Amino acid sequence: MEKRVDIQKPLEQLEGFEWPAPPDDATGLAKAAQSLYKRPIGSLNAHELSRLIGQDIGLPWLLPIAVKILRETVDDQHLTGFYDDDLLTAVLTRKSNVWRSHPHLVADLKEIIPLLKAISPYIQADIQGFLTEAET
Repeated sequence: MEKRVDIQKPLEQLEGFEWPAPPDDATGLAKAAQSLYKRPIGSLNAHELSRLIGQDIGLPWLLPIAVKILRETVDDQHLTGFYDDDLLTAVLTRKSNVWRSHPHLVADLKEIIPLLKAISPYIQADIQGFLTEAET
């Protein structure tokens, strides 16, 4: 059973690590990630989640939120023809050690994937990679 997490807390509190300010010449991604690390996780939108997850930041707290968003929006694809491919890709492309630690999320994703329609070949490749990683 997944333990409840206070989504009003930022990753900084949840992980117990204060991320120092990036240097002036840091990349935009590094600056954005540091800023997002200090925001309550419940306030992060799909794009912000995909940025952090894609960098393997805060996965124990952010992956369940991301999978919940993917589950809640999967039906929207049928209505609008749009699905958040960035968030889906960020989630699907995590390594097998992540999925070994979160088997309940693997099960959730395996329920979501068949509901997706007209997926690009790139996302299909990510799905196949996820299924392979989840099995190893």
